[in-house]
Amino acid sequence: MAQERLKYSVTYGGRAHELTPSGGEVILPRSGVKIHHSGSCWHLTDSGDLPTHPDPAGVLWRQLLDASDPAAFSAARGLVNGAGKPLTGVCSCALRAVTDDHADSLPYWPLDPAFAAFDPEAHGAAVEAADREAARFRERFPWEEWPTLSLDRYALGQQPGLPGPFYSRDLEYGSKPLGSITGGSAYKHFVFRRRDGVWWHDTKYPDAATAWEAVRAGIVEAVEAARAGRVAEIDDIAAVASGVTVVAKTLRIYAPDAILPVYADHLTRHYLSLAGGDAYGGLRPFARKEALRRLFLDREGSKDWPPQLVLRFLLWWAPLRVAPRIVRIGIEDGVRVWPQCLEGGYLAVRHEAIGDLHAFAGPEEATETSGSDGVPGSGGVPGSGLSPDDLGLWDLIGLRAGDRVVAMAGRDTVLGVGQVTGEGYRWRPDLTGHRHTVSVDWAGTYGGVLDPSVGDWGPWLVTDVRPKLWTQIQALRTTSAPEAVEAETELLPPLDAGLQRISDALDRRGQAVLYGPPGTGKTRQALRFAVRRLGELSDDLPGLHPAAEPGDELFGHTVRALTAAGRLTLVTFHPGYGYEDFIEGLRPRPGIAGLSLETTAGVFKEVCTRAAADPGHPYLVVVDELNRADLPKVLGELITVIEKDKRGMAVTLPLSKEAFCVPRNVQLLGTMNTADRSIRQLDSAVRRRFAFLELLPDAGPLRGSAVEELDLGVFLDALNHRIRRELDREKQIGQAFFLPGGKPVATAAELASVIRDEILPLLQEYAYDDYGLLTAFLGEDLVDPVSHTLRELPDEKLVACLYEEFQVGAGAQPA
Repeated sequence: MAQERLKYSVTYGGRAHELTPSGGEVILPRSGVKIHHSGSCWHLTDSGDLPTHPDPAGVLWRQLLDASDPAAFSAARGLVNGAGKPLTGVCSCALRAVTDDHADSLPYWPLDPAFAAFDPEAHGAAVEAADREAARFRERFPWEEWPTLSLDRYALGQQPGLPGPFYSRDLEYGSKPLGSITGGSAYKHFVFRRRDGVWWHDTKYPDAATAWEAVRAGIVEAVEAARAGRVAEIDDIAAVASGVTVVAKTLRIYAPDAILPVYADHLTRHYLSLAGGDAYGGLRPFARKEALRRLFLDREGSKDWPPQLVLRFLLWWAPLRVAPRIVRIGIEDGVRVWPQCLEGGYLAVRHEAIGDLHAFAGPEEATETSGSDGVPGSGGVPGSGLSPDDLGLWDLIGLRAGDRVVAMAGRDTVLGVGQVTGEGYRWRPDLTGHRHTVSVDWAGTYGGVLDPSVGDWGPWLVTDVRPKLWTQIQALRTTSAPEAVEAETELLPPLDAGLQRISDALDRRGQAVLYGPPGTGKTRQALRFAVRRLGELSDDLPGLHPAAEPGDELFGHTVRALTAAGRLTLVTFHPGYGYEDFIEGLRPRPGIAGLSLETTAGVFKEVCTRAAADPGHPYLVVVDELNRADLPKVLGELITVIEKDKRGMAVTLPLSKEAFCVPRNVQLLGTMNTADRSIRQLDSAVRRRFAFLELLPDAGPLRGSAVEELDLGVFLDALNHRIRRELDREKQIGQAFFLPGGKPVATAAELASVIRDEILPLLQEYAYDDYGLLTAFLGEDLVDPVSHTLRELPDEKLVACLYEEFQVGAGAQPA
């Protein structure tokens, strides 16, 4: 039997992957277009022995992924399938997406093969560009001038008309080749001038001038220490301790060989932990940077490299896990503007009144003041801020290289799809309108109309694209390059905010509860998470569709496939559900002498047994109506070992006497209706071990949908306002009541049925048959408080009464 190969974790495309090395040769398919590392891969449907290709260094997978032209790379090396077609991809039997937890349990891809796969020449131009940029800084801000450098030449937020350049602004926004320190706030620059004219500085200094004298002296001392080889001593300079990234990037300019140009401390920690283990955990920020430099510049393979090239290697070898975003940006006047965007390699939007976003210290300041004539600070109205039309404009700064942008006109017209390049956001005053731009490589040709169109993008300029819509957009690609289409189609957008919140909670705690009023989509959201997260991490199962959404046939198919494979388990708790159902219990079995009792594993124990034998895949247990069972009784001794830091710790089960533990790859997601029972009533030990995520009614899917004259979103908001006023937030009405099959009710008959058969009985339960309270909910035109009945009204009249009561009458209330 062949010895199982050691697996490694790799970060590629912003996501965690599991690498199974090739073992010295890759397998070539007869008809597919991907290299394989396992002859038993289920993607290989060819029979008989398959040809192989030598891979002694075990790096062909990475070289193929890095190739600018994968087909040409493969053709030159003989990596072709049985039909002679070059291979352009890597199969999941070699590299597959996994959970962060699983990746963290594996050793990271070793440095030796990484050095063998890395091509320094491919990064030579970037290294030279960084050196030129550093030299440009030294010309504009000679080191000899630093001991007397004025605050006006250093600080952000200077008055328009003052001659530049300004060191802080150029360091953060005007020096892309040196690497980025954007993000966060302006506080990292120690001293800056707000748009209202007030200087910000550390309050331990009496004024900005005094603060700047201390900061300037601290920066000079830091550079001189670095030039003398005493980088660790910078940690003792109190005046600049709060600006590690600014000081580190300054060292790149004035002491370029002192440290690797890894500016952020969390990045330094990241690379030290992967390359050096836990040996450097007790060091301070610049002592860590000094250790990282020694670690790589003393290592065979990189010791003769310039520090900037080592940085390029680190970013290639082990980038942070940040999946690329896929966003839609609407272009007004697209017929005129789009051809210029396509030709110029950028995307442009309007809203010039706010001016260059780089001029603000952060989004909060941008919302406080904007210039009325398109020039920041040139007489704009203080407090005018970002208007509703500007919502999301600041998000342009957050777009990073690798993010995908879908340029659209209106609700349904796709103009193009591209990839954000390194420059990202840029204010272009030379343009006539549409001066906010994002640099984009419009690779490939897209165009067409979405069918059906997107009903409502909301007010945001930058909107995340959901997986289902991304799949529809991909169908509009007109480029005939199948490998490019396949690569883009396999790309899934990051989890939306709701699913990301669930993912973060489960990663943090191991188990979470979605709670809220009835009809808020708790079970739907749990299944959406299961399909998306399990689906994208279960590529060993054929026919999964992680981009599917509820209501699609493919969504149901994916749920069934995941359930059949044991990766997803659906359970509903009830008052009779007990420990023996969930963990283990005695069950009758026929025997020779009649029935006998045998110890039988419960649902959760069976899941844990399967997951322990399959650590490379996530397993999820979804428990509906979690609070209807006696949780301390159901969980028993699991109350200890389900905790995240105790996963893998064994407890002895009292019945079977077996040692039992909960594997790290098992997560538990419950749903709980707070109209039945508040989370405050749960056992406190249970509450401490779960993350609780509240889902409140969301009228968004109903906005713009009307039955007769009644806007459903306005109606739901107004009804819930009354319920909150008379009762509490836990007894509100969820949007799902009005979304049968995932679509808003459309006729008076449908809405009337929902009101009579679903909403009214629920409100009657809340009111305990107090028809005075019921009248306060729905109004006297619908409820007769004397006869204790809902008035007998035709469907159309009922809708008209709702319209009068909730939309135009005195009862209408804000959300």
